[in-house]
Amino acid sequence: MDQQQMNPMEMALLDYKEGLGVFQQKMPKIAQKYIDFTDVCFAEGELSQKQKQLIALGISVVAQDEYCIIYHTKGCMDQGCSEEEILEAIGVTAAFGGGAAMSQAVTLVQEALNEFGQNSSGQNQEH
Repeated sequence: MDQQQMNPMEMALLDYKEGLGVFQQKMPKIAQKYIDFTDVCFAEGELSQKQKQLIALGISVVAQDEYCIIYHTKGCMDQGCSEEEILEAIGVTAAFGGGAAMSQAVTLVQEALNEFGQNSSGQNQEH
């Protein structure tokens, strides 16, 4: 897909992927350890990958990490989460994280849901 045809959420994911690629070139040992660690953390286990993505989204919202909010909203969708499941998880997050979490939930998460819902052909990238 041409970058001019990408929506802002897709552009953010591309920025992250490109940034990680540069870091991998410059710091390959560190990058590989990080990727290996996150692969293990997000692998199917006692918790499903779907549950893990919902947890990661909640943490991202509380941390106000916009790239991770976008990435894990997409991850939730890729794992089959419904909009209602995502919004319920965000409700729990807001109960813990207060107004700052709610502001991210009602803006960035909703925008990502809308953007990725319109174009759900993308694949989940490494995080």
